[in-house]
Amino acid sequence: KPSTGDWQLFSTLKTNGTLDSYQQKIMQKWSIKDYNNVDYPSDKLFFESFMKFEPAIKGNFGQGLLELKNRAISENVSYIETQLSTIPTVLDTDDLTKFNSRLRKLALAKDEKAILTTLDSVYSSLLKKEAESYAKDFNTNFVTKLHKDLKIDDKQFTMRYQNFVLRFMEPVDLFKNLVIAFISADGSPLIAGVNIVSPEDGATSMKDYWLHMLMFKYCHSRYPAVKYAMHAGELTLGLVQPEELTWHISAAVYTAGANRIGHGVDLAYEKDSYDLLRYMAKKSIPIEINLVSNEFILKVKDSRHPLTLYKEFGVPIVISTDDAGILRTNMTEQYVLLAKRYKNVSYTDIKQYVYNSLHYSFIKDEGVKKQLLKDLDFRFKTFEANFPMK
Repeated sequence: KPSTGDWQLFSTLKTNGTLDSYQQKIMQKWSIKDYNNVDYPSDKLFFESFMKFEPAIKGNFGQGLLELKNRAISENVSYIETQLSTIPTVLDTDDLTKFNSRLRKLALAKDEKAILTTLDSVYSSLLKKEAESYAKDFNTNFVTKLHKDLKIDDKQFTMRYQNFVLRFMEPVDLFKNLVIAFISADGSPLIAGVNIVSPEDGATSMKDYWLHMLMFKYCHSRYPAVKYAMHAGELTLGLVQPEELTWHISAAVYTAGANRIGHGVDLAYEKDSYDLLRYMAKKSIPIEINLVSNEFILKVKDSRHPLTLYKEFGVPIVISTDDAGILRTNMTEQYVLLAKRYKNVSYTDIKQYVYNSLHYSFIKDEGVKKQLLKDLDFRFKTFEANFPMK
């Protein structure tokens, strides 16, 4: 349907010769295709794309997962940990909305103890409202069924999933979703962990950032076996006030206790950044590097990117795409850019980053991880035997 006018059938568009034009226009709205760096802010284009193609997702999860799998196999990728879906819930929290203002007031006062006590009260109420049932239904009737029906795992490929919550939600609703996400991850071998997404520079994201860290800390205390990655430090100068660049990664690491950090672009602006780097290296907290994403959304690349800092301090590095579809990229391009732009990154380093993707994955079954590592050994042996190494 055009922005103004009547609905039209695809067959009609094809007949009158305008179908291809509409397809191109859709791709320009759903991805960065033909983006000219002028008409619209790059960060808004990226994050707004998700809502634009959401109507096309329903009923097509299976097709999407199979495309991810086939594309991964064609790129010689044996494992993907992907964010699949938020967990559907109609759990009524109207009687708990009073806690929104209380939690924010306590966060403003930096009263961690009172916040955790308040979250405990909300948590008890959520359990009484049968929050667990939504997690169990999601695990059994959606994730497990989809995974098995599609025969996702085989000798060539393995996939696991991350639950995620959205930063822009009100505190109680976000916490509700986070609790259910943790319950789900705790109860399924296919749900590898939990994440938090959406623009980090959004008004609610910024206002409630520290509160969100405490929510993760609380959920970890309830479900200590659940691992979680966190988008943190996906910021740069000009996007937020300079003071806001100094603490997001630290809060995700020290307060929330994240097992992996995604992006971490504003590292150089972090207070006591060297101590943070040493801590991440000592505790083996990897950084997920997203070169194409950071270049498009934040305009950060080459020497402005903190990749070299993480490398020099021995922080484990893994390479990822962020969102290959919207960014119209793939895993191969990430490694090509890595090798081309950073001359201090050797073949040995790149090889280690590939292994890190498995070593620091959230795969729960050690047997599965062991087999994937064995397969990776074979793939590298085959590659190196047929490639002139110097």
